[in-house]
Amino acid sequence: MLVTIPDVLSADTVMQWREQLEQGRWVDGRGTAGYLAATQKKNLQLSDADPLAASMGNAILEILSQNTRFISANLPLKILSPMFNAYAGEQEYGFHIDNALRVDPQTGERIRADVSSTLFLSGPDEYEGGELVIQDTYGEQRVKLPAGHMVVYPSTSLHRVTPVTRGKRMAAILWTQSMVRDDAQRALLFDMDNTIQQLAAELGEHSSVLALSGIYHNLVRRWAEI
Repeated sequence: MLVTIPDVLSADTVMQWREQLEQGRWVDGRGTAGYLAATQKKNLQLSDADPLAASMGNAILEILSQNTRFISANLPLKILSPMFNAYAGEQEYGFHIDNALRVDPQTGERIRADVSSTLFLSGPDEYEGGELVIQDTYGEQRVKLPAGHMVVYPSTSLHRVTPVTRGKRMAAILWTQSMVRDDAQRALLFDMDNTIQQLAAELGEHSSVLALSGIYHNLVRRWAEI
């Protein structure tokens, strides 16, 4: 299940963060990749030791904790502290699958990566290439969103970032351990939650809406791991 989340960050926030990140301490991104993925990874990453990584990462986590679409799509149990990357000058990240287990760079906590997220910090007109290409059951999907928008997709997906041939592509990336680890079950719950919200807006507290809401929560109760 691939879900886009618009306007996670405002245009003003993106502009302010970009100015600060340009002055950040950037290091070779291969340091956080797995053994096989490291051979495919050519980018820069904001150092975990840079204070910006913690301050901006915490700000993103606070924003996402109040974003109903993110919560509905992820059903998060734990969220890894966001990391920040940049691509320029033909840099790319070849096809790979994200590591199943990851260690939080800020807290040291270990999580299972169920859902991957990319928050775009550069607009599509600021760079050429740099598409996030995701292979899933529906084929190949190419993602290049406006700055401040986010895409979430299963961490089991084979994906890559195409070479950036002009400009610079900056983004924040993070992983979520979901209460519901199975993607098909999460997709069903996400669709049901959206349907319930639409029906509630049209019908209010109609008995059928309440019944459907009860079914949703009983499915969460059956599938959730906490």
